[in-house]
Amino acid sequence: MSRIAHILKELSRNLYRNPGTALGSFLSLTLLFLLFDLYWIAAGTSGQFYTRLLSELKMEVFISEETADSTLPAIEAAIAATEGVNAIEYISRGKAREELSQLVGIDLLVGYDTLNPLPRSFVLDFSSDYLTTAEMAGIESEIRKQPDVSQVFYSKRWLQKAESTRKTILNFGMALGALILLTALISSVNGIRLSSRARAVGFHQMRLLGAGRFFLAVPFLIEGMLIGGLSAAAGWLLIFYARQKVMFTQFELVIPAVEEISIFCGATALLGIISGYLGIRKLLR
Repeated sequence: MSRIAHILKELSRNLYRNPGTALGSFLSLTLLFLLFDLYWIAAGTSGQFYTRLLSELKMEVFISEETADSTLPAIEAAIAATEGVNAIEYISRGKAREELSQLVGIDLLVGYDTLNPLPRSFVLDFSSDYLTTAEMAGIESEIRKQPDVSQVFYSKRWLQKAESTRKTILNFGMALGALILLTALISSVNGIRLSSRARAVGFHQMRLLGAGRFFLAVPFLIEGMLIGGLSAAAGWLLIFYARQKVMFTQFELVIPAVEEISIFCGATALLGIISGYLGIRKLLR
């Protein structure tokens, strides 16, 4: 019990004698973690928007002119059996004419009532797992093998650019996370190192009296844990407060789950323990 009391006493003494150092570490870490939290939310929101756009991606398969209407059910069944195809819709010449009229605002095929030049086609919808460049290219290649298929169209370039942009954002997020982790570690280590220097004489006296390294390091480890964990929690409190004050009508922010936020705060507390050890390591020699 006396050991616990001593540890708590040393912890409070460190914070009392160096309030500026502790407060500076707390504020700097809060800003760093807040920056990461904002990126986390932005990445989740953009990911949801990306998924929503992908769900609207469709492939249109055009049928050759000489194909008889009687063979269309068999062609539709063969295309629908392609792996990844979730739904299929037949677009007749008449329906294609209606869609063209709605698109341009007028009927451009006046006088072609008996001979509609628009092609017949099938519009395909896909499972979310197949909405990638590689999977769509494989599906396109498979469908083109059908003898009655004249052309296959989908937004290939858009999909390639979307995947490239998403990959860039993910790489940027990894680099940003590593930079914030390194900066937070350095900031916390320097803060604890400054506070430990003020206690260097008493520290060595305790060593001479037989105190163990771990026993002497515990107050600094707890200090690092508290500053790291509370800084992360403060960043999320600021975000939730701002969320109540500012509303977005055009899109919905994707906030991480409470479990994920708790794990993040726990990880930052662990980072604080590591920084506490690094900050006092020289005095333990």
